[in-house]
Amino acid sequence: MKLKPLALALAMAGLSQHSLAAQDEHTYANLDEVVSTHLFLDLDVDFADKQLEGFVEHSLEWKEDSARTLVLDTRDLEIDRVIYEDSQGKWYKADFTLAPRNDVKGAKLTIRFAQQAPKVRIYYNSLPQASGLQWLTPEQTASKTQPFMYSQSQAIHARSWIPVQDTPAMRVTYSARIETPENVRAVMSADNTGAFIKDGDYFFDMPQAIPPYLIAIGAGNLEYKEMSHQTAIFAEPQILDASVAEFNDTQAMIDKTEGMYGEYAWGRYDLLMLPPSFPFGGMENPRLSFITPTVVAGDKSLVNLIAHELAHSWSGNLVTNATWEDLWLNEGFTSYVENRIMEEVFGRERAVMEQALDSAGLRAQLKTIDAPDTRLNLKLNGRDPDDAFSSVPYTKGQLFLIYLEQQFGRDTFDTFVKQYFSDHAFQSVTTDEFVAYLDKHLLKAHPGVVSLEKAKEWIYQPGLPADAPNPTSDVFDKVDAQTTAWLAGDKQLSALPTANWTVHEWLHFLNNLPRDLNNDKMAELDAQFNLTASTNKEVAFAWFMLAVGNGYEAIYPALDQHLSSIGRRKLIVPLYKALIANGKRDWAYDVYQGARPGYHPLAQGTIDALFK
Repeated sequence: MKLKPLALALAMAGLSQHSLAAQDEHTYANLDEVVSTHLFLDLDVDFADKQLEGFVEHSLEWKEDSARTLVLDTRDLEIDRVIYEDSQGKWYKADFTLAPRNDVKGAKLTIRFAQQAPKVRIYYNSLPQASGLQWLTPEQTASKTQPFMYSQSQAIHARSWIPVQDTPAMRVTYSARIETPENVRAVMSADNTGAFIKDGDYFFDMPQAIPPYLIAIGAGNLEYKEMSHQTAIFAEPQILDASVAEFNDTQAMIDKTEGMYGEYAWGRYDLLMLPPSFPFGGMENPRLSFITPTVVAGDKSLVNLIAHELAHSWSGNLVTNATWEDLWLNEGFTSYVENRIMEEVFGRERAVMEQALDSAGLRAQLKTIDAPDTRLNLKLNGRDPDDAFSSVPYTKGQLFLIYLEQQFGRDTFDTFVKQYFSDHAFQSVTTDEFVAYLDKHLLKAHPGVVSLEKAKEWIYQPGLPADAPNPTSDVFDKVDAQTTAWLAGDKQLSALPTANWTVHEWLHFLNNLPRDLNNDKMAELDAQFNLTASTNKEVAFAWFMLAVGNGYEAIYPALDQHLSSIGRRKLIVPLYKALIANGKRDWAYDVYQGARPGYHPLAQGTIDALFK
């Protein structure tokens, strides 16, 4: 998008027009007194000790003349020493205090200066249990030759590998020098041209200001292959070509999104394929989205994940939630834009099927979530911000925007969304600020269509409004008719027209089968469609959930392999819950004990809680 001159200058300088007064309860940072505007990282990737070791240098902008203290967020970091630079370029030792560790926020690092310092340098190392890093042995990777390390900084895990003002209310540019073993390539959420030559010594620069949760690093036996002039894949050799074939529509996605919402502001858009232990589908780290290999299905059936991470380049990375209670501003907008991208590239029918699947998933999950947590503007009340992640910010947020699109018309709503991205580029926004902007630029600009009270009902009230969109697909209606005929005994399973079903039809079919099918019918399904051996991870997950719910024992060897070979929380956590709920706790616990060392710390924490 064509950024306004002020916004562009702020983006390059690491500043934000947004007031840093947003009350983020998950940071210790004293943003009202001093703000870090640029980081320089000099780190060694130590696979033997499972740690990053070196220093971070903060460039500081002081907000208060009397301030002499910098407060940073840390978690499970060892701080060796701190030095600061004076206005003459001389360096001095700084006094610092590392407070006791809080279970959610980590440990407050307070640094005291004799004078206001333009720069401060903290020498430190991460610990092996850092919640934002995973260390994998060569045996746990696809290539089996080199170890692998990667970060996951969202929501507040950047502090586990960098002492930083870890809040999305601020933005910072960064540069880095990363040292690795010579045969290991490092990459970051930055300009990765310094990583093209594999030599163990890598330099990176991120000239646009980003919130700290988007600082990311990966290192392993990575090769590189371009898909277009603007896109490429970093991956282990074993999955590189398959990933390129799966995701070679990425450039078309960029081009279509620019046509709808303005220029892509980040230069390149590359993908890093991670090991199967990655706990998420993807992470929108700017310039280099991190992607799970579980979406490499061989038929492009799951590439909406790429559309989602790309959409974050506008909603989330460019315009960011100011606190984690405003997460829906990132994920609701991104889910909406994702679906619009899918419609533009793959057609309306597929886009509507994906809307319907997500809507059905949300409505099912709403029955299991406490009412206060079904509000878009969530109140965490001191809880870990990882608790904010559910279908609510994603799909309820998307349905709210679909509702606005339906009420105002697509052309009017597209104009509003594009202007919202442009007016808030490289800024962090609270829900209240968004409501004020919505009221001024859409509701009052087109009076009598949607009231402010209706918008507030969507945002501040639990559940879904009575007139919420409920997307349906004619394709799914046909699947339902076939399912009903089989269940009634009017049609043989072999007569169902499944040969040309898409993954979306299979998921709808499996997700809507009864949870009281007898063993004979389950065996008939398995024999006819070979579901237990499905290589599509989403289809396998849906089948396993159905089978666990119906007590179909034949799946258990394959389910063991599924749970032991991937760490994506979406595809494993509900299965552990279902196993526990259906009398298979001991079996599930035994599987988990074997699988746990290969899971990311975030997945470990979630599943540990299930067995307590």
